[in-house]
Amino acid sequence: MRITQSSVPVDDQEKALRFYTETLGFQKKHDIPMGEHRWITVVSPEDPDGTELCLEPDEHPAVKPFKSALVKDGIPFTSFAVRDIAAEHQRLKSLGVRFTQPSIDYGTITAAVFDDTCGNLIQITQGSMES
Repeated sequence: MRITQSSVPVDDQEKALRFYTETLGFQKKHDIPMGEHRWITVVSPEDPDGTELCLEPDEHPAVKPFKSALVKDGIPFTSFAVRDIAAEHQRLKSLGVRFTQPSIDYGTITAAVFDDTCGNLIQITQGSMES
């Protein structure tokens, strides 16, 4: 068994697609109309056949309060591994990404948290969690 897809709930799929591709640097893998919404997935350009991240509409009634509670408590929804957190932190800041937690060294990992503009906090890490 292996993980092939994970989801992040977003408040606007088009805005999320722009942010996750143009700002974060992921590549669009699927963009399929599904009635009112779309099935949109992105992948890492380093592993285009790897795990897909689905930009899932946050329409379920339980999702918005859940996301809001996580953001209020400063808890990231998901985490992405980076090779050089200092360089990635600087690159994203130069693109206008708002960090809610600066890069902190926790011993085995270094992590920073940013706002994805779609209602989520996302963590980037360098260290033992890196693949």
